[in-house]
Amino acid sequence: MPTLEWIGKDKVVNHHQEVPYRVLERQYSYDEAGQHAEDNGSENMIIHGDNLEALKALLPQYEGKVKCIYIDPPYNTGNEAWVYNDNVNDPKIKRWLGEVVGKEGEDLSRHDKWLCMMYPRLKLLQRLLAEDGAIFISIDDNELYNLKEICDEIFGPNCFVSNISWQRTYSKRNDSKGIPAEIEHILVFSKRGQWIPKRLQRTAAMDEGYSSQDGDEHEWSSVTISAPGAATHQGMVYAIQHPITGELLYPPLGRCWSFGQAQMLECMNEWTDYELRIINDYEKRCEICGSDRGVSKEINAIMLKKPFETAQAEALNRYNQGIKKERPWPLLYFTAKGKGGLRRKQYLDKSSGKVATNLWPHIDVGHTGEAANELSVIFNGRSPFDTPKPSRLIERILQIASDPDSIILDSFAGSGTTTHAVLNMNKADGGNRKFILVEMMDYADSITAERVKRVIDGYGEGKKAVEGTGGNFSYYELGPVLLLPNGNLNEEVGPQKIREYVYFMETKEPLPAEQPMDEPYFMGLCRNTAYYFYYERESVTTLDYAFLSTIQTKAEGYTIYADLCAIPQETLRRHNITFKKIPRDIARL
Repeated sequence: MPTLEWIGKDKVVNHHQEVPYRVLERQYSYDEAGQHAEDNGSENMIIHGDNLEALKALLPQYEGKVKCIYIDPPYNTGNEAWVYNDNVNDPKIKRWLGEVVGKEGEDLSRHDKWLCMMYPRLKLLQRLLAEDGAIFISIDDNELYNLKEICDEIFGPNCFVSNISWQRTYSKRNDSKGIPAEIEHILVFSKRGQWIPKRLQRTAAMDEGYSSQDGDEHEWSSVTISAPGAATHQGMVYAIQHPITGELLYPPLGRCWSFGQAQMLECMNEWTDYELRIINDYEKRCEICGSDRGVSKEINAIMLKKPFETAQAEALNRYNQGIKKERPWPLLYFTAKGKGGLRRKQYLDKSSGKVATNLWPHIDVGHTGEAANELSVIFNGRSPFDTPKPSRLIERILQIASDPDSIILDSFAGSGTTTHAVLNMNKADGGNRKFILVEMMDYADSITAERVKRVIDGYGEGKKAVEGTGGNFSYYELGPVLLLPNGNLNEEVGPQKIREYVYFMETKEPLPAEQPMDEPYFMGLCRNTAYYFYYERESVTTLDYAFLSTIQTKAEGYTIYADLCAIPQETLRRHNITFKKIPRDIARL
């Protein structure tokens, strides 16, 4: 597969592995009681800090668990006026480029810098994405094709889902030279190939064609009973005798019946009695299939079993019962006062929703003007962002890519639109979607988190007042690194954070929330191996027979961390015990 090359790629392609693992430090929690220091146990997170380090910090708890990711990264237009500087000249990013890429960093072009910034972040996002998850990335023409290339490399070209065109403006532009841009792009990639988005809710316009003309208690519309593929489904091409006219009905040229013959026979028996019978219609079936290749000489037709006059009378009576709404017609019915072709009922309560295409007009998902107005109402008439995204746009993404209990991640959080959409949807359908926001800029608390607070509580005045959605979250800062450059543990982070990290590195699972009181060094049981972290900050720990006597958990194998080991290797092997030395054997994430 062709790959994109740029200055500095060799320095950043594996940089996500070198990013230090930092702990997350909760600063406060927010819920119906307002802001407070006590931990409310919320699974919703707003994190202030470099999103590369924040994404690394999320791995122990969330790797492979995020159902839907939406990011709105810098577009790299060169416009210095953006609040989130979209030409990647922000001092924090420049410093990172200098540290990682070296002296080349200052000489990189805008596109090279942007790719150096995005690549390792996308690598970590791919790891966080669930097997059935998808990522949606907003972008414009400046970096669209570069972004597509690196996403093909990171996610795989078979995981490309769509390039969605979002109509970002609602008014025509006559003041621009060249071709004015009305759309922005949303690139969609999945974790695995063949990802199928959910359908959108049905609209009133879609339901207008449903009624109950035969008195059926369920409204229905008329759909065809044939499908393409006669040449490859020759066994589903055969005659059905009309019970009222006596004519032989066939599917149209090139098509076959939608149901198997057994189901078709069962449906037709609701009109009158039918049977399977050979009628020597080989040439007709060849005509419908478009060739005689592979067509069977004899295939049963569905034919009237009773004399025609008797069958006709029964079928007419059944049809008239539907006209009088005394008894609904069967699933398969006849048009033109009972003398026409065969059709099928499609019930409204079993109809699928609307398919989401790759064109999202502003009337359906909002535009930048709507987004600015929305933000202005939240912040008392002042919009702190020039071009935010409308919450309806993110809601559309959540509708097709999340479940009511999914985890949603946005690592370029900006004004917090993603959480606004999550809270709106939870309120609308009673769901429990969880959100994780990451914002590196200093407005993470004053704008990003503040917006979420106001959405939870309600905002606006008078006719513009919006009722609160309810909900909660905790606000975090990036804390210290867990492993120091010299390989030692940073004991300032505390034993619980260390245990969480070590257990994840061993099992790729989060540390169990409930820990036994009588086994303080036990971390958990995973795939029938028990894991222990025998660690004390103020003293040296030794795996010896005295420690083994305290183990109560029964397992096929044991992995035990300690500073020292006083048990012979042969004894450890005989009892299926693996000793790991602290900190030497703690793996790096």
